Amino acid sequence: MKRFIVFTLFVCFIGQVFGGGILTNGNQSAQYIRMLSRNASTSVDAVYFNPAGLMLMENGFYISLQSQSLFQTKSVESGFPLLNNPTYDGTLTAPVFPTAFAVYKKDRFALSIGFGPNSGGGSAEFNRGLPSFEKDISKLVPGLADLSKIGKNVSGYNTDIYFKGESVYWGFQGGVSFKINPVFSAYAGLRYVPASTKYDGHLQNIQVKVNGQFKNAATFLTGEAAPVLRGAAANAAGVALNVQPMINEGAGSLTLAQVQGAGKISADIRTQLEQGLIGQGIPQTAINQMNISQIQTAYTTGAATLNGKATALIATAGQLQDKLVDVKQTGTGYTPILGINISPDKDWNIGIKYEFKTKLTLINATVVDGTGLFPDKKETGTDVPAIFSIGTDYKLSKILTLSMSFNAYHDKGVDWGTNIYGQQRTIDSNTWEVAFGGQYQVTKKIALSAGYLHTELGVSKQFQSDFSYYNPGDTFGGGFEWKPNSRFTVDAGMLCTWYTDATKSFTDASAGTYSETYKKHNLGFALGLGYHFGGL
Repeated sequence: MKRFIVFTLFVCFIGQVFGGGILTNGNQSAQYIRMLSRNASTSVDAVYFNPAGLMLMENGFYISLQSQSLFQTKSVESGFPLLNNPTYDGTLTAPVFPTAFAVYKKDRFALSIGFGPNSGGGSAEFNRGLPSFEKDISKLVPGLADLSKIGKNVSGYNTDIYFKGESVYWGFQGGVSFKINPVFSAYAGLRYVPASTKYDGHLQNIQVKVNGQFKNAATFLTGEAAPVLRGAAANAAGVALNVQPMINEGAGSLTLAQVQGAGKISADIRTQLEQGLIGQGIPQTAINQMNISQIQTAYTTGAATLNGKATALIATAGQLQDKLVDVKQTGTGYTPILGINISPDKDWNIGIKYEFKTKLTLINATVVDGTGLFPDKKETGTDVPAIFSIGTDYKLSKILTLSMSFNAYHDKGVDWGTNIYGQQRTIDSNTWEVAFGGQYQVTKKIALSAGYLHTELGVSKQFQSDFSYYNPGDTFGGGFEWKPNSRFTVDAGMLCTWYTDATKSFTDASAGTYSETYKKHNLGFALGLGYHFGGL
């Protein structure tokens, strides 16, 4: 039960909302949503994707305000045989996902600032919890099977498990771009990352089905089952004490049949003694061979066993009390950023960017912790991996531009800690993604665009858990750009991601070998407004 709601230790539960690495959101503009390849951008969203490319913009002041609405469904299907229902569905929503960019460009220099959710930026909600939270409860029922011997037939369970997580790592970026010569330009900047996560959850009203009726598990174990076992233990101890006089009289080596034949006990007493032994699981054939001393030992041992079971039930009841968790984590990090832009000619552009690893530590601010796992002010390292990105745009004609982007996330350079099962989360290879996009100029004011992105994650099987899992996926996006005049721009787009299901196998002492399947699906919409104030 101690594993309940250990999700505060795993910020990756929310992680990246859409395109990007394990912790990084790549969807930082409406132009990205409609095209998916922006690493060689020379528009205002180059502030994030290709800041050195800002030198190819006209002089003046630019501003862009954008927002996305993002939705993700998550599903875990567990093969654990003791669960009431094997499917656990959750939703991740970010109805408002804002980004903003501003650029002042003058001849050989440009100053830029950017803002957006660098990671997270949404809330995830599971109304039934997850298999890892319910497995320990489901194991309770088989463990209470022997209560049927005292008239308490436990045949099922029920519980109320819920959690909701909210996470956002804001990114406030500023930097300077400068033109080296007509072909090369460069950028140096810094991103300030204030991070905040909040998790609320409960595991409450755990019930077991006793003789066809649901009862509060903790109350039943302490108020009914344990007292009955204590009473049975007292009876067994009393029987052991009552046969002592027969042993004192020299009948310790005699069987029950011999003692009855000698007239020392009645047939009813013999039957009662035999029934008590049968209740302990001793077969009649063995009872017929037992002498009085052995019978006394069996009752003494039975009394100790029953008392031990009663003590275990009380301990179990303590673990089945309602548990609440309300924890917030905050921290700050800094990301140095370098970039280079190469323009071999007027039709071809190449953007290169490197983001250094962001050192980040989150500190607990614990309001309620019914688990004892989340001490107030405890620190958890949650570094964001370094990222290398490169992209190219090429104008095939005045009306058609093609684009390609590649990102590599240095996941191996980060300690990912352990998953919810206590296993070390290892990385087989670094995450990478490749994107292709194109834009077609329909008229002077309207352009259509589309793109494709493939993400390949290098997480190991051991890394995965029902709480925090990652799947390779394919994303398709499309949209349009509308320029009602030379200064004002409207961008709109949508995307959809199909992920490959991930599976993980388990071996459990009470359930044998089984597997879990992890699924998810994304849908997003975006709108951006940009304005160029002209030369200043």
